[in-house]
Amino acid sequence: MTTSTHFPTAPAKGPRVLWARLADAATWLTPHSLLAVVNRVAVAGIFWLSARTKVEGWFTVSDSAYTLFRDEYKLPLLPPELAAQMATVAEHLFPALLVLGLFTRLSALALLGMTLVIQVFVYPDAWPTHLSWAGLLLYLAGRGAGPVSLDRALGIR
Repeated sequence: MTTSTHFPTAPAKGPRVLWARLADAATWLTPHSLLAVVNRVAVAGIFWLSARTKVEGWFTVSDSAYTLFRDEYKLPLLPPELAAQMATVAEHLFPALLVLGLFTRLSALALLGMTLVIQVFVYPDAWPTHLSWAGLLLYLAGRGAGPVSLDRALGIR
């Protein structure tokens, strides 16, 4: 169930009538069902493509991924080998779940956490990119997968 808040406004006249009709059309053309699917696939693609650069074959973490975590990323608290394995698994698992619309809120929150780690510890100057990822992920965490999802089919909120 969707709740919207309407604020009282003066009666629309002239160009405001046209603008109000265009706004209504835009709202009608972009329902949650569409936005959720597009956001799920878009953000899943970003992380999936990153994951595929860290493996050889189907799912062997590459030496270059270990080197990347050891020499460039240098995350605190985690050994680079463990961080590389965890990131590789997460970047495969959570995007796949997003595409399926299964455990969407959990997956979005996990990738949002990963985005935060990347922003703070790895690429702090890349905030415009990370903010765009966060926007997609926050929508999914807050609104869920939408009607075209396994979450909906299984009754998972």
